[in-house]
Amino acid sequence: MSRRQARSGAAILCMACAAACAASGATPTPGTAPPAAPAAVVGAAHPAEPVDARARASHDPSDPADLSEVPAGIVVRLRIHGDPTVAPRIVVDGRASVMPLQLRVGDTLVFRTVLPAATTRYAFETHLGPSSRTLGPFDVPTERFRAVPWVGGSVGYQVFPERFANGDRDNDSLALATDEWTFLSPRLRGARPTLAHWDDAPGESHCCHQYFGGDLQGIRDHLAHLDSLGVTLLYLNPVFSAGSAHGYDTWDHLAVEPSLGTEALLRTLVQEARAHGMRVLWDFVPNHVGVGHAAFRDALARGRVSPYASWFTWSVDPREAEPGNAAHYATFAGIGAMPKLATAEPAVRAHLMDAVRKWTALGFAGIRVDVPWEVTDAPAFFRELRRTAKGLDPDQYLVGEYWTQGAEWLRGDRFDALMNYAVGRDLLAAVAAGTIGADSAARALSRVLAAYPDAATAMQFNVIATHDTPRLLTMLGGGDLGATASPDSRARQRLASAMLFALPGVPVTFQGDECAFLGTGGGGSGERNRYPMQWGRCDPAMVAHYAALARLRRAEPALTSAAIADVRADGTVLRWSRGETDQPGILAIFNTGAAPAAHRLPFGTWLDLTTGLPATGTVTLESHGWRWFRRATR
Repeated sequence: MSRRQARSGAAILCMACAAACAASGATPTPGTAPPAAPAAVVGAAHPAEPVDARARASHDPSDPADLSEVPAGIVVRLRIHGDPTVAPRIVVDGRASVMPLQLRVGDTLVFRTVLPAATTRYAFETHLGPSSRTLGPFDVPTERFRAVPWVGGSVGYQVFPERFANGDRDNDSLALATDEWTFLSPRLRGARPTLAHWDDAPGESHCCHQYFGGDLQGIRDHLAHLDSLGVTLLYLNPVFSAGSAHGYDTWDHLAVEPSLGTEALLRTLVQEARAHGMRVLWDFVPNHVGVGHAAFRDALARGRVSPYASWFTWSVDPREAEPGNAAHYATFAGIGAMPKLATAEPAVRAHLMDAVRKWTALGFAGIRVDVPWEVTDAPAFFRELRRTAKGLDPDQYLVGEYWTQGAEWLRGDRFDALMNYAVGRDLLAAVAAGTIGADSAARALSRVLAAYPDAATAMQFNVIATHDTPRLLTMLGGGDLGATASPDSRARQRLASAMLFALPGVPVTFQGDECAFLGTGGGGSGERNRYPMQWGRCDPAMVAHYAALARLRRAEPALTSAAIADVRADGTVLRWSRGETDQPGILAIFNTGAAPAAHRLPFGTWLDLTTGLPATGTVTLESHGWRWFRRATR
């Protein structure tokens, strides 16, 4: 279960458009990057030559932010600090071509181009003054950060299994047998866990120990709903034996939670989801376990002679420790029911890698990792996890929970992507809520895109709301559980989701947001964002909106590419372009204001993807309105 971190204010943004594109009004191409080989070069004629203090151009092929690989080819980025007199050119095999401007971050211009995957060497021609200069040549690293090919075209959906759907009432009572209450010290126990009917009101222990009976069969029963939304990537919160409704206090990393179903049923779900075109991600909690974990119980019973005593960090003799007392052993976030694992211990690490091997072999397509920053010896641990998972399946998709910008995790040696709260929650939701303006958002987004490798941008796990936040409609003024959301808050949700689906990477919807459900979250006992899915109250208009966004993404290759550029603001209008140079460009525009706004399209004819009608010149967006356009002619 994730800690509700303080979020850092802006994480993000960039402007892009080549000089030639600016003159013609054409939609430019984008860029980002991951790992490579040689050393950083700043304005030098060759990597081996000393740095020229007057130079203002930089590129480092060993830096994933400057070179990485996406399905379209090898992304190369050049950063120029100041305004060049002429757009730089990239030279491959004696042929030079202009590099489009992707982003503007302060006084730094980021230029981006895509080279064929077979390219081995390249150089740059720059004009930083009265004369041209050559940077390079650079060798393309043989080992480089590569985007997993299937990820960028995915549409994601998050399921919180215990609150999604009850498909088998016969297993409901099993939740009580595995609840942590049984293993806590009697003096540290709270209220007993309870079973509730699906539409009962949230009780005092709603967050964690009020069980409603959601299970794996319930997910199977609603695969058709997910199919209708265009979902192709299904992320499941923990499904393994644990002591709570949320499942983040694992009892057994190698066993399915009995109240959710059996391992055979889990295998069937993964297979049936795949038949519907959906890959499935499992949620991995390597940092801590629950007080019911066999290793923890053995250490409590046998003390220091237990082979599992070294799996934990003790403040007292293990035989004297009270289960649930955070003063007696290291825990996650000071929660006594969640003992922290000593992940630097070889035996602990071996056990956790066994879990990676088992669930990868079962058929999962990737792993979402809980609180990776809390893990002891995190860099080494996640390098081993990556080697283990990718060694079994090179196309495994590895996602780390993270709440702020975290480029250090995206260097090609740990994660493929992060949960992109820094953009989705802190930027897009804030824009839709009206707490930051379009101009601030554009600058912030550019900073994030410039910092991340293109391979990571192509795979980012883009979220706004999750099980750890209020629901999206509640964030945007819709009210708490039981309220009637205003038309304005619903328009803001449509705006936020349209921005999310227009980004590179995977747009991820938390269960029920497509139904326009409400609920607060982010701490406390209520966690009403986790209230069970009330299927009969699902708003068909909002469901149709999400389904339409997925259809448009699927129909437009530019929207599933890694390319994003020309991020800019025009009054209350925020816009960016998508697509590689060989794709029909997409222009996405969003009115962040409460009044209608006019915006002039770049020169040429555009097709409005929401109406199917051609557009030229100036278009008007309604308050909190959005439009996606495909270039038809220049």
